Amino acid sequence: MNYFKKLVRPYIIWSAVFIAVPLLMIFLYAFTQSGNSLLNIQFTFDNFIKFADEVYVDVFVESFKLGLLTVIICLFVGYTLAYMISRFSEKTQSFLILLVTIPMWINMIIRIYAWKSILEPMGLMYTDFAVMVGQICEFLPFMVIPIHTSLSKMDKSLIEASYDLGATHIQTFTKVVFKLSIPGVINGIIMVFLLSVSTFMIPQILGGGQYILIGNLIEKQFIEGGDWNFGSAVSLLLAVIILLLIHWMKKVDKEG
Repeated sequence: MNYFKKLVRPYIIWSAVFIAVPLLMIFLYAFTQSGNSLLNIQFTFDNFIKFADEVYVDVFVESFKLGLLTVIICLFVGYTLAYMISRFSEKTQSFLILLVTIPMWINMIIRIYAWKSILEPMGLMYTDFAVMVGQICEFLPFMVIPIHTSLSKMDKSLIEASYDLGATHIQTFTKVVFKLSIPGVINGIIMVFLLSVSTFMIPQILGGGQYILIGNLIEKQFIEGGDWNFGSAVSLLLAVIILLLIHWMKKVDKEG
């Protein structure tokens, strides 16, 4: 047992250096002023007060609006696809899920530019439609896979019992199938929503840079504006939202 404990040490060191330390730096930058030195740190809440500016409020509103719209479309398309896949044999299901995940093996930038080459000749670039198409196609697998997992684990005898008791197809779906797949639905919604509001490459490429979402705001603060303090405050706020949603997800999906 002691031998296996030693094998964990490199992972702990890796996590501390590349996860814990960067998070600590973000937290420190978020609550300090720019130009501080380690010997003269001045704490402030000004970085969070900036969120009251109408410009940044609009960024959050636009991000959440596009995120919710992406979630709704992905939920409708993803649930339909996952339900159809779950109707096949286990071997066929594995193959179909593989087809769903294959596009994720390709670099995200390449996939986005592929959509640009498709949408640009049609005159659809730099629009809400282009951004939505990019987000839906990129994040749809994150909706399909958890829903399919819930559907595939479902006890099929419950569906048969529902029909035996006189329930219609619609009643069986709404009262049995959908209710039992809610954990997968919740997981899919949270993953797609978080990815949608935090992405910056899709609005940058397909939106032509005129769509500033939360991810773009963070990128511009760090890369272009050099305001690491405000960028860290935005990142910290987004991290808090993510943690709250994950906590809610765990309460809904008690089986993990």
